[in-house]
Amino acid sequence: MSGMGGEVRDSYRGLARWLADAPEGLLQARSRQAELFFRRMGITFAVYGEAESSERLIPFDVVPRIIGASEWAGLEAGLVQRVNVINAFLSDIYGKQECLKAGIIPAELVLTNPYYVPQMQGRRPPRDIWVQIAGVDLVRTGEDGFYVLEDNCRTPSGVSYMLENREMMMRLFPDLFADYPVRPVETYADMLLASLRGCAPLGAGSDPTIVLLTPGPYNSAYYEHSFLADKLGVELVEGSDLFVDDDHVFMRTTQGRQRVDVIYRRLDDDFLDPLMFRPDSALGVPGLMTAYQAGNVALANAVGTGVADDKAVYTYMPELVRFYTGEEPILKNVPTWRCREPEALKEVLSNLDQLVVKEVGGSGGYGMLVGPASTKAEVEAFRKKLINDPDDFIAQPTLALSTAPTLDKGELSSRHVDLRPFVLSSPDGVKVAPGGLTRVALKAGSLVVNSSQGGGTKDTWVLDV
Repeated sequence: MSGMGGEVRDSYRGLARWLADAPEGLLQARSRQAELFFRRMGITFAVYGEAESSERLIPFDVVPRIIGASEWAGLEAGLVQRVNVINAFLSDIYGKQECLKAGIIPAELVLTNPYYVPQMQGRRPPRDIWVQIAGVDLVRTGEDGFYVLEDNCRTPSGVSYMLENREMMMRLFPDLFADYPVRPVETYADMLLASLRGCAPLGAGSDPTIVLLTPGPYNSAYYEHSFLADKLGVELVEGSDLFVDDDHVFMRTTQGRQRVDVIYRRLDDDFLDPLMFRPDSALGVPGLMTAYQAGNVALANAVGTGVADDKAVYTYMPELVRFYTGEEPILKNVPTWRCREPEALKEVLSNLDQLVVKEVGGSGGYGMLVGPASTKAEVEAFRKKLINDPDDFIAQPTLALSTAPTLDKGELSSRHVDLRPFVLSSPDGVKVAPGGLTRVALKAGSLVVNSSQGGGTKDTWVLDV
């Protein structure tokens, strides 16, 4: 909020005045109200491995994060460029594989990747859109730069909290919205619905049937699944609600079977079809891949997109942007060592206590080492993992992430934040919801913002001017 020179940023001046004039205790009171509302609405997030509680609230901070119009315009252009390249990359590796032939990215990194799906080779999803919904994690390290921390192309989560956070802020602080030209995020559901409809198979007609496929109520993001199905006005289904007949997907209803044209799936590839992937999966739909490969149903996101959010593949994104567009990347990658390369591994092992090391297929903040915040024993344990399986890790410097004002025990304190904007692709182009999910590390000095690791969320305001 204060900027590098200590002066309040232009976009925050109105909020700074409001905070200065706010009665003592107002923020704490509104924070308690928010927690009560969220608890009543059942907005929870399951944390795997926690014995004391299967579900908990994601902490919500009532001080918004604000992004100016010109700053957002640059971010938006970079996000559109990046997601277009991700779609081009996926279309290529499951097609002519020009990027592999040109040596832009090592073939073995793609073809032996655990998220590469050989069954999709030579196939095309309906309308040739691979990633209808992407969540791109951004961090800011200085006045002039946002960096991409990672791409989420399989089943990106968190958009329900973006929408609920905005609704909560409008309820708690209507006076602030009256003074601030904040762009709406409430249109996201309409944008997503239009994107899903646009990706329906050609034979679906003008009013395709869309469903949201969930693993069920024991999944950590089940609240979001039910929330989005409600917002979209589509059926929330589990695998047992669907069946395949004559290479078409149908939904069981009280009025008989109904053909399904688009499945917004929140289920990983391995569990989608027990006839093609894991035979022990009770979550998927037998024969779904046959209908999909026949072009009779669209899946959002497409099968096999996990290759694009692999953290080792991430390191080649700048080269891929140049290869597919002939342009320089608008959004930069965080400098990254590929531990699969001997010289990089040597450098990482020599500086392990100063680096952040991540599993290439990891997510949610699990399986990572934050060197400066780890004990010597933890660093040494990770050193053994790296030596035993270097291909499975990448390493990055410990970034000086930007901070935002956050309410802590009644006082405003600086806490590190990141940002996950949501990007939608359809035959009509790529669109970015004006905002995103700001995640905040609630522990002083912590760089880990993931909800699964104790982080919280903020409302993100993108200004019109």
